[in-house]
Amino acid sequence: MTIFCFLWTPLFYLFWRSLQDESALEGGTWALLLGSVVAFFQFFLGSLVNAGGFGLSRWISACIDVVALPAALPYVVCLIFIALRFISSDANFTNYAFLWLIPVAAVRALGWSSLRDPILLVGAPVLWTAVVVGIGHFVRILQNNWGWLAVPAVLGAVALPLAAATAYWALFAQYTVLGMVLLGLSLVPMLISLGMTFWENRGLF
Repeated sequence: MTIFCFLWTPLFYLFWRSLQDESALEGGTWALLLGSVVAFFQFFLGSLVNAGGFGLSRWISACIDVVALPAALPYVVCLIFIALRFISSDANFTNYAFLWLIPVAAVRALGWSSLRDPILLVGAPVLWTAVVVGIGHFVRILQNNWGWLAVPAVLGAVALPLAAATAYWALFAQYTVLGMVLLGLSLVPMLISLGMTFWENRGLF
């Protein structure tokens, strides 16, 4: 399970890149650098929220320490970089977020290895991927100016990390049915994005 946590993000990133025809990645160096800095501080600072039991503190920990914030933070930084004009608003933010998460996933795998918890070592990386690709899908809708879809896209980009964190919390608290339902819902935007990306770039295969 530790190997899964360590390798899932970089391997999925390579798979994701194989579906695209982009040869260059804008801001890729910044993504790896900042992701490494965040991973370094997370390793030494530990959890920001003291999660006790299965209640609200555990859910907040899932949002801040485990699922939502780690996966969504690269997009927040992207917005800042756009405001500062470090990167273009048309950049592929999903690639950026994956590169950011590679060092984070490696450090988390090392930190979580002693716990031997499949929800952490397997569930969290899968949920990170769902959030990264899903938010990227909503960002793509906004970039393409798809009219009335803009409002649902913004709401979806906000709700997706929270749904993924709640899925982790429900599985951790052994609310299995609720957790699996939320996990499935969290994966839907990613699956749609993968299907659209494959279809648009089918000439590569």
